[in-house]
Amino acid sequence: MSNLEEIVYKHALINAVKHKGKASNGAIMGSVMATHAELRSEAKKIAQIASQIVTKVNSMDPELQKSELDKLGGMKEKKPVEEKGLVDLPDVKGEVVLRFAPNPSGPLHIGHARAAVLNKEYVKRYGGKLILRIEDTDPRRVDPNAYQMMEEDLKWLGVEWQEKYVQSSRIEIYYEYAEKLIEMGKAYMCTCKGGDFKILKDESKPCPCRELPVEHSMKLWKQMETMGEGEAVLRVKTDIQHKNPAIRDWVAMRVVDEKHPLTGNKYKIYPMMNFSVAVDDHLMGVTHVLRGKDHLANSEKQRYLYNHFGWKVPVFIHYGRLKMEDVALSTSKARQGIEDGLYTGWDDPRLGTIRAIARRGIKQEAITELMMEIGPKISDATVSWKKVYGLNRTILEETSNRYFYVPNPTKIKIENLPESEIGIIKRPLHPDYPERGSREIPFRPELYITTEDLKKTQDGRILRLIDTVNVSFNKGTTSYHSNDLEEARKAKAMIIQWVPVEGSIKAEVVMPDATVTTGFVEPSAVNVKVDDVVQFERFGFARVDKVTDKEIQFYFAHK
Repeated sequence: MSNLEEIVYKHALINAVKHKGKASNGAIMGSVMATHAELRSEAKKIAQIASQIVTKVNSMDPELQKSELDKLGGMKEKKPVEEKGLVDLPDVKGEVVLRFAPNPSGPLHIGHARAAVLNKEYVKRYGGKLILRIEDTDPRRVDPNAYQMMEEDLKWLGVEWQEKYVQSSRIEIYYEYAEKLIEMGKAYMCTCKGGDFKILKDESKPCPCRELPVEHSMKLWKQMETMGEGEAVLRVKTDIQHKNPAIRDWVAMRVVDEKHPLTGNKYKIYPMMNFSVAVDDHLMGVTHVLRGKDHLANSEKQRYLYNHFGWKVPVFIHYGRLKMEDVALSTSKARQGIEDGLYTGWDDPRLGTIRAIARRGIKQEAITELMMEIGPKISDATVSWKKVYGLNRTILEETSNRYFYVPNPTKIKIENLPESEIGIIKRPLHPDYPERGSREIPFRPELYITTEDLKKTQDGRILRLIDTVNVSFNKGTTSYHSNDLEEARKAKAMIIQWVPVEGSIKAEVVMPDATVTTGFVEPSAVNVKVDDVVQFERFGFARVDKVTDKEIQFYFAHK
C-alpha cells in the first residue's frame, strides 16, 4: 500500500468507525484535504483511491475496522500545523502564469483582495506573469461601471498585470472550441427541460439527447442562435455515475436574451463560467489557479474539459472562505442597499468594498500584509476590524500629523485668565519627527471643549487644557486655576484637547457606522489636503475627504 493509499485508508477507517461502519467518499475527501494540505493538487487521484478503499472498508466487520484502525494509530489523526503566510507554490516548473479573474458585477471588496494580493505577491516571488481577465459572459450580472472601478481598485491595491482580456470580446473563440467538442463527441445539444434533466441526472441516468448522433447536435448548435432561453443547452459529457450530481454532464453554453453592455445584441449564446474559464486558462498558459474552496466542484468539472482536449491541467490551489466581521461583502446586497438609499454609494463606510475601506484611511500596505499573513490556507478565516486597525495603526503612527479636534463642542470662557497666559501654543506636528515642524495654536479665553469632557468634570474639580492652564468649574463658570502641570497630576485631572474659538475651522467626521460627528479643528489644519490621514489627539485617525473654504470633512479610520 502506497503512502497516499495508507492516508486515505486511515481516514476511511476513522470515518467508518464514527458512522456505524459506513464510510463516505465525500467526508473522506474533505478530511484528507483538511489535514494534508500538500495533497490538494492530487484531488482527482485521491478521489479514485477513496472510491476503491471505501468499498473495501465498508465490506469489513465493524470489529475488523477498529482493529485495522488501531494498527494505524487509532482514532487520533495528527493534525498538521497549517502554514501561515505565503507558502511556496507546488509544482513550479518554468514560468509561473497566474490570473485574477473577477466578474464585473460591481467594484472589488476585501474578499477579492485576497486573490488579487496573493496573485500579485506570487508573481513578485517567482518573476512570472499576471493576467487580468474580466469574466463578463453573463450579461445579467454586468455593471457597466465595474470595468473601470475594478481597475481602480486593483491599482489602489498595488496590483499590476502584464496582460488583460475581456471575455465578452472572445465569444467567437468559445464557439470554436464548443464546435470542436461536439465534433469529438464529447459534448451534445440537450433539449430536455431543466426539471426533467435533473430527475435523470439525480438518478445517474443519461438523458435521451446524450447518445444522439454528432450530426444532430451540430445541426442544433447551428440553429441555437434562433432559439429562446431554455430551449436547448450544450452539455459537456462527464461521468454520468459521478458521486456528485452537479458534475454530471454540466452545461457549457446557453442562450441569454439580454443586451450586453459592451457587445450589445451581437451575441445571444454565452458560455458558462466553467467552459470559458477552462478554455482561457489553457490558451493563456495559466500554470496555477488560486481560488476559493467553494470552487472545488468547478475545478473537477474543468478537468473533464482538459482531459477531453488533451490539455495539461493547471495546478489548482483552493483556499478557505474569508469573512469580515460586521461588514456586508455581498455585491448584490450592497447594490440593493444603494438603490434603496440605505448606503450612500459603493464607498459607504459600512461596506467592505476596497473603495470604502480606502476612503476611511485604511492603507493598501495594511490590506496587503493582512492577506499575506492569511495566505492560501484551506481553512476559513474571519478577519476582525481589530486586526485591520492594528496593522494600519503601525503605518499611520509614523505618517500622520497630529491636530486638536473637538467634537460635540461647548464654548467656554475662562474668567480671570492672566494676560501672561494668552498667546501662541506650539506643538509638534509629530512628536517623533520634530523636523516636520510645529503647529501654532492661538490660546485665548474663549475656547471649545467637548461637551462630554465638561459633563465629566464636577464643580470644583480641576481640568487641564493640554499645554496650557488648569481650570475649574463652578455653577457654569469656568475659572483660571493655575498653569501648574504637577498640580493637575496630583489632582488626577483630565488632560483634554481644546480649540480656540478664534480661527477655528468647522469640521465633520463620518464614522464607520455612517453617523457624523461635528465640531471644530484647530486653525493650523487649514494646511491639510484631501487624502491626508491625520491623528486627532484623544479621538483617533481620520482621512481628509473634502476641503472647502468653510469646512473640512474627514472619514474616521480607527483609534
